[in-house]
Amino acid sequence: MASSFTVCRLHTIGRGSLVKCLQKAIHFFTGILEQTLLLCKKKRMDSNLCMLSRQRDKNRQRDLNTFFYESYGMYAVVEFANQESVASLLEGTAIPSISHESLVPFKSRLLSMRNLASVDLPNQPSGKKRQAQTSIPINELIQRLSKEESIDQQITSLTEAYQLTEENYRLRYLVCSLLKDIAAGFFPECTIMPFGSSVNGFGKLGCDLDMFLDLDGISGKNATMPKSGLFLEYQMKRANLERIVTQNILSVIGECVDQFGPGCVGVQKILNARCPLVRFAHQPSGFQCDLTANNRVAMKSTELLYLYGELDPRVRHLVFTVRCWARAHSITSSIPGAWISNFSLTVMVLFFLQRRSPPIIPTLNHLRDLAVTFFPLFKIKSRGQESVIEDNDCTFVSDFSKIRLESNTETLEQLLCEFFEFYASFCFRTLSINIRKGKEQNKPEVAPLHIQNPFETTLNVSKNVNASQVDRFVALCQESSWLIQQNITAPSEVVLKERLPSHLGSIYLLLPSQVAAIKSPQRRKFEPASERIKSLLESLKNTNKQQKSKLNSLRSQLHHFTITLASALFNSTVWCTFLVASLRS
Repeated sequence: MASSFTVCRLHTIGRGSLVKCLQKAIHFFTGILEQTLLLCKKKRMDSNLCMLSRQRDKNRQRDLNTFFYESYGMYAVVEFANQESVASLLEGTAIPSISHESLVPFKSRLLSMRNLASVDLPNQPSGKKRQAQTSIPINELIQRLSKEESIDQQITSLTEAYQLTEENYRLRYLVCSLLKDIAAGFFPECTIMPFGSSVNGFGKLGCDLDMFLDLDGISGKNATMPKSGLFLEYQMKRANLERIVTQNILSVIGECVDQFGPGCVGVQKILNARCPLVRFAHQPSGFQCDLTANNRVAMKSTELLYLYGELDPRVRHLVFTVRCWARAHSITSSIPGAWISNFSLTVMVLFFLQRRSPPIIPTLNHLRDLAVTFFPLFKIKSRGQESVIEDNDCTFVSDFSKIRLESNTETLEQLLCEFFEFYASFCFRTLSINIRKGKEQNKPEVAPLHIQNPFETTLNVSKNVNASQVDRFVALCQESSWLIQQNITAPSEVVLKERLPSHLGSIYLLLPSQVAAIKSPQRRKFEPASERIKSLLESLKNTNKQQKSKLNSLRSQLHHFTITLASALFNSTVWCTFLVASLRS
């Protein structure tokens, strides 16, 4: 159920009640002359994804929930208990008066607060923290992980550091609502919803915001036509293909976002892509945004990934760790190219977990069978929960109580090591990854990496990946598996002078790789993975030198002994010959 938000320009001149209402927010704006306030009504998100709002007493006058963050300035998101509070606030909001520029008279719910010396601000700023909306740098992450006592704890800590916060979820839904205000001028009954990493449980702080323009909920689509008599219909434009309609809609909305949307910059209309979209940067939130329409298969993929992440907490932990590892080694990239995508990596993790013995998560086919009831007596299946989108079977069970998981007690450390071992020996040359069946299958097409789309089964989600990237991935899996195994199975007498402490194992997976033989996307030589690997290589070199020196010494001694022995034999032969000659004489 969509909620409404509000945005326009705000001045606090002579409005005592308004100042009182916003006193809490003003308290945190000390020393800032031009700031921005985002106001939102209490929102209930899709219950299948997450519940972000808390129930509050609507009768409370100061029932606000506020958090602060920075993005091109300082911002606050304020949540009101009811729509009337927002409407009352907007009644007193002024349109800015600027003499040297012209304004586009579109009232959004992005408000700027200015201090015109009419309100006494506190001398000391509040100690309330500003919520981070981007992931922490890798160096800070490593310092954080180094404080943990085991690899399992490190993996959990990594997930907590990278996953989206409740405030970030709210901010993403707010941006969707702000964009809906623009689209509603043409389609009043439309909804705009986030999908992908923003809501599937695998998104990290700073990830892009993918949005879906839903026009299927417009009233009148499923109206019942009478058998006789008069019948009214809307007059509408027509086009030969649904794709053309989608392109035209996104083109118009993209133009409106560019011309009317406050804080929306760098608008690109990418309409000839397989899935047409409008891309732009939303400066107030700091998000890179993609708006699509008629992309319901992607919505089902979002629901499926969320379901898998909720079935077992190890799923989400392992995905976050593998993604972080991949980004640290430039396996993935935010720049389009031949890199492996985060979605492909996620599918690879899911496939690996399906292949465990016993499996940790079920196959998609099993989830589909649970959604369809079979009646053996009549040899038919009920079609109540079936979902077919553009001839693609997108059916799977949504009731968690129907899913029975097998007992698998492997730790995160074991699973991470086994993941690297699994793909270090996987035959990418001939086999394809398929989470629908949960087993390898022969490639249906020639491609360095083939990962079948879960729903659009004729598509390869990793079609862009080239052979060199697959080789790098395999080599890095081999190296990472070796690093973790040193902490699990390495005996004390192993020839390593500086063994890695067992609780620092996962940290070394995030350092630059020792894989120098395989070229990276930037075609640069990789530096040593760590001081440990560097010292190991030096140790091996020194060992080789010592062995070579000992061998040369043995060869010299053997040569000297051989000469001595030969000389002794020669002298003995001469003496024996002289003795025989003397006896004969």
